[in-house]
Amino acid sequence: MFGKRSANATQELQFPPRPAPAEGGASAPPPKVDGGKAAAVPPPAAGNGAQSAPVLQPRPPVPPAAKPIRAADEGRSEDYYQIKTTIFNALIDTIDLAQLAQLDPDSAREEIRDIVNEIISIKAVVMSIAEQEHLLQDICNDVLGYGPLEPLLARDDIADIMVNGAGRVFIEVGGRVQLTPIRFRDNAQLMNICQRIVSQVGRRVDESSPICDARLLDGSRVNVIAPPLALDGPTLTIRKFRKDKLTLEDLVRFGSISPSGARVLGVIGRSRCNVLISGGTGSGKTTLLNCLTAYIDAEERIITCEDAAELQLQQPHVVRLETRPPNLEGHGQITMRDLVRNCLRMRPERIIVGEVRGPEAFDLLQAMNTGHDGSMGTLHANSPREAMSRLESMITMGGFQLPTKTIREMIVGSIDVIVQAERLRDGSRRITRITEVIGTEGDVVITQDLLTYEIVGEDETGRIRGQHAGTGIVRPSFWERARYFGLERELAEALDACQV
Repeated sequence: MFGKRSANATQELQFPPRPAPAEGGASAPPPKVDGGKAAAVPPPAAGNGAQSAPVLQPRPPVPPAAKPIRAADEGRSEDYYQIKTTIFNALIDTIDLAQLAQLDPDSAREEIRDIVNEIISIKAVVMSIAEQEHLLQDICNDVLGYGPLEPLLARDDIADIMVNGAGRVFIEVGGRVQLTPIRFRDNAQLMNICQRIVSQVGRRVDESSPICDARLLDGSRVNVIAPPLALDGPTLTIRKFRKDKLTLEDLVRFGSISPSGARVLGVIGRSRCNVLISGGTGSGKTTLLNCLTAYIDAEERIITCEDAAELQLQQPHVVRLETRPPNLEGHGQITMRDLVRNCLRMRPERIIVGEVRGPEAFDLLQAMNTGHDGSMGTLHANSPREAMSRLESMITMGGFQLPTKTIREMIVGSIDVIVQAERLRDGSRRITRITEVIGTEGDVVITQDLLTYEIVGEDETGRIRGQHAGTGIVRPSFWERARYFGLERELAEALDACQV
């Protein structure tokens, strides 16, 4: 419990002996299966000449794709947290927080370090130099940063951080979810860190407003849901962004798209096609959108509209717009539709909507159909066909009393290409379809696939193997647009390469 010490605790506090770290710096020995054998199980040897019937065996565990998690909290006992709590409380009673806020981060850390060392001497806390450095780092993170989350935010191989209450912190590394030994003192500390995060972007989270979308200073997406809606304590979810910006070449290297498919996407981006990226949660839609924006000319004026600004465009002429929730009185809300309608008055050459999820779909289609070629957006859908159905539903949600045929004709006239991204069952992310919208026959929208991803099997570790293959289309409907920009030869070569 926060600030509570055991009854038999003496004035002199000591750490229990720590387990020796494993060789190589790992926090624990690798998991063992089948009587101590390594996790990677070799294929069974042949029998004594007799071929037995195949027996379904449990799939061998997949070795971790990344280095094992090394948490700042590994191997720490309750005594450590009691000592840390005691020193932290003494620090808060001693230090002037208003004066500390005026210092730069380095000076503030030095000030905290001096005071903590003095408190340790006064309270006669016995610890090694390494333990003292860990304690100083933790307390500095608690006062100046995001507490136990700091070591996770510093790692670039983590895609998601999921905090389910004070005692359970999960991360996603290499498409796999892992439980970390990191923990918070209590739910109050976790709630304080959540409020610190959302307040940086002018938002709030409390009992009266328990749901909040925000972002970190580096653009990472943050979602907070607090009690009473979250029954087990505040729940914090962070979608981290890589420090180095990914490109289509990186996606090719990861196997998300074939080299020829990447060339097709590059032509689509430079030809100012209106692109809609669809996919499920965590399928890589925003990452792919960032990659496609790299093909926008530096002279173009780009306006982005997002719920929480996370796009990382490299062009010099970019205007970033972000929605705003209502205030305590319920006033002042700015919706996505308000942003899309307003950006039409800002002389945009390209409009990029981070995620289409409501009536703003109507205004986006109108913009695509009225001279803003090359606009892009994302939405949640499981296939290109479902993406168009969702667009219809979103337009209907806005109260527009339009015939179904009119809505579909608007979609056909606005959307040129739909790119489908999926997260497969092994955690890998793939671009599974590049689909162009051709037209309508009656009330039915006609589409055709330019590129598809075919699953061919699994390797010995359970990773899905597949290949991107063309569908035989050599002259897509946006051919004339590519010719207008002088890219028809590159498009033809890329489509021919897809057939191989």
